[in-house]
Amino acid sequence: MVVGVFSTAICAPPGRADGWANPLVELERLEWRAGDGGDPAVLLQDFLEEHGLGGEPPAQTGDTAVALLIGAAGCARIAGTPAGRPSPVPAVPELVAVAVRRGDAAAAARTAVAGEWTTSWSDAEHADAVETVRAAIARGDVYQANVVGHRSAAHRAAPADIAAALARLPGATYGGLLTGEGWAVGCASPEQLVRVVGRRITTEPVKGTLRVGPGARERLRASEKDRAEHVMIVDLARNDLARVAVTGSVQMESLYDLSEWSGLWHAGSTVAAELEPGATVLDVLRAVAPGGSVTGAPKRAACSLLASLEPVGRGPAMGAFGLVTPGGLDLGLTIRTVGVDEDRVHLWAGGGITWGSDAKDEVAEAHAKAGPVMATLRPAL
Repeated sequence: MVVGVFSTAICAPPGRADGWANPLVELERLEWRAGDGGDPAVLLQDFLEEHGLGGEPPAQTGDTAVALLIGAAGCARIAGTPAGRPSPVPAVPELVAVAVRRGDAAAAARTAVAGEWTTSWSDAEHADAVETVRAAIARGDVYQANVVGHRSAAHRAAPADIAAALARLPGATYGGLLTGEGWAVGCASPEQLVRVVGRRITTEPVKGTLRVGPGARERLRASEKDRAEHVMIVDLARNDLARVAVTGSVQMESLYDLSEWSGLWHAGSTVAAELEPGATVLDVLRAVAPGGSVTGAPKRAACSLLASLEPVGRGPAMGAFGLVTPGGLDLGLTIRTVGVDEDRVHLWAGGGITWGSDAKDEVAEAHAKAGPVMATLRPAL
């Protein structure tokens, strides 16, 4: 565990919190890795309280916010769900909380270049994992599980430059970056994990993907498999919000709306509720993390299955990244996200597996999701 000030770090978290546009000035930070002692939930709660953000979001005031990055293992520890294998980029902490105030100077954009990408499993091994999930569905163990693969590449840039290049990717509603000593995380996510404004709480799961092309939008809208996959996760999201919502307040505000992200069509929905009086930031995190769209249903059983299947840990991906502010919080789900150390850049991509999944199509979907990130960090010609 590290608590301190990193004057050379860059903190540009994603989110849409009013009045907290980047750049931000770092005051203090907490870093926690899987091998550190202590309970990350307790450490985070103490840090939030120290900066006036540990109570009910609507009751919080002040001029300090906390940028929050929680990796997959950090989410598992906080929520008490099964964790996967160790992260392939251990330089990146599993939990980073950075106290910030508003700044007045923007960082200049620089070019980042990555080399040839290598995967941690072959397409055939990925397809076998899909079939293993389908067999688990046939047994009744799970309804859906989101299988995630990993790839990495050497780079010839500062970690911060790699992260910054990805954060600028078009369509990245939750685009941002965070750096520390010898590491960086860049996020180009189009997906909201959770947002709280006053007593209004929302989550916007994204499930269902197809490359942009002639007739693709219509095919995705009409796909029974993608719609079934999507509705399962929306139902899970409703249950997650209900854990911290006023009874009877959970509502579907939209269902299976299509939007474009970097050459891909995505299907998304919005679930909203009224936050229960007394619910804290940590209560909200425990209710929604890890995100249903990157785990599956039932969530605990899916996490257990995935922990035995995926070849490496998910690192900072499939977690949460955003801002806790006076009066609320706004966190994106860390899909389309890279973790960078001084030598390599790491990327994760996958998809939700249902009984109707075709292994070949699922492998192709994972490649399609990774494609825009890889293109952004294209090798030198």
